[in-house]
Amino acid sequence: MTGLPAQPAVPAHFQTFLAFDFGQKRTGVATGNRLLRSASPQETIKAEGDARFVQVAQRIKEWQPDALVIGVPFHPDGASHENTERALKFGRQLRGRFGLQVFEVDERYSTTEALSGGAKDADAASACIILEQFLRNLP
Repeated sequence: MTGLPAQPAVPAHFQTFLAFDFGQKRTGVATGNRLLRSASPQETIKAEGDARFVQVAQRIKEWQPDALVIGVPFHPDGASHENTERALKFGRQLRGRFGLQVFEVDERYSTTEALSGGAKDADAASACIILEQFLRNLP
């Protein structure tokens, strides 16, 4: 597999989004909205397994997003790897646990971009980059 399959259209009434940069030990988080087409970093989740989902649930309750966005990593040539499958599984788990639509964004180079921008929290900054990329592509 190279790249992501076509995504469903984002309904116009979806205005607020919560984005995740999934990692095995840390998951970056950002919030954003369609109107401003910008994202704000939130505190990175430093938990694994069920503990991660407890914190995700708290963020969803706090921000009340219309949908979720996750970054999906690929090799530079677009080929998938172990973390690609982990991120896609995380997206399926989010969909199943919280009943929200999950949109997937190719996140190649988001961490590199975050670090080159001087981010103190590269995971949260990556989540912002992922969400802003998603928001820029909305009609």
